[in-house]
Amino acid sequence: MHYQQLGKSDLRVSTLSFGCMSLSPGQSDADQILHYAHEQGINFFDTADLYDKGENERLVGKSLKDRRSQVYIATKVGNQWRPDGSTWDWNPSKNYILEAVEESLKRLQTDYIDLYQLHGGMIEDPIDDTIEAFEQLKQQGKIRHYGISSIRPNVIREYVKRSSITSVMMQYSLLDRRPEEACLDLLHQHSIGVLVRGSLAKGLLINKPATSYLSYQADEVKKAAEAIHSLSQNNRTATAVAFQFAKHHPAVTTAVTGIRTMDQLKACLQAQSGASLTESEYNQLAQSVRPIFYEEHR
Repeated sequence: MHYQQLGKSDLRVSTLSFGCMSLSPGQSDADQILHYAHEQGINFFDTADLYDKGENERLVGKSLKDRRSQVYIATKVGNQWRPDGSTWDWNPSKNYILEAVEESLKRLQTDYIDLYQLHGGMIEDPIDDTIEAFEQLKQQGKIRHYGISSIRPNVIREYVKRSSITSVMMQYSLLDRRPEEACLDLLHQHSIGVLVRGSLAKGLLINKPATSYLSYQADEVKKAAEAIHSLSQNNRTATAVAFQFAKHHPAVTTAVTGIRTMDQLKACLQAQSGASLTESEYNQLAQSVRPIFYEEHR
């Protein structure tokens, strides 16, 4: 397993990280999967208070409790469930964040969170109040670092200017290169780590039948998948090629990958050890499909 420093933090993170959202409450083999991931070198586990109304945090906390000092746990805040559980509302207020962290700490069975992330964000938010909440939690030792999970360039720019965020989580893949236009270089310049999600584009780049995705038509998706497969050879799988494309930019620290089964975990572990793309290979992939750009929140 390879490791990289996350931004300016002291967290040295495995370049393949475990996205815990896909694990289900009561899943009988969840402990086995999480423990095996850690034993194979994965040390970063990402969840959120939103997932399964907090039950995902509870699952992760229970499973990793006996190895807490050996792993990094990341979770997210900002989506507040309504009392009747019917849906959630966006709430990035300072008061809510200070309340929500206490519940996350209880569910995770820990007294600190390694990376606490705002689970979204809009330009109309009370951004300074949100930052104050995270800074206060850092001072109290309840979180070690904070970041945001956002694909909105205008929001990301504000947090770069006004906060000391460690990271930004964003979707990025051969079929979603929007972060290249305004975000990746900016974050790299400010030593802010990027946590990539969606690097397999819901499986469309590796094994799912081509269908429309974002503003791509099915025939374009098929071309992208064919380009990925054209570079898979010997021990380098299509999954490995897709991962390496997403991790090619120096701003990217790790690929946070949703894993539900042991087979998926083993396939991802095999893929992460694949050879990095050469510049020629990267360009070949980049030229296989037109880039798209953010239409809103610019």
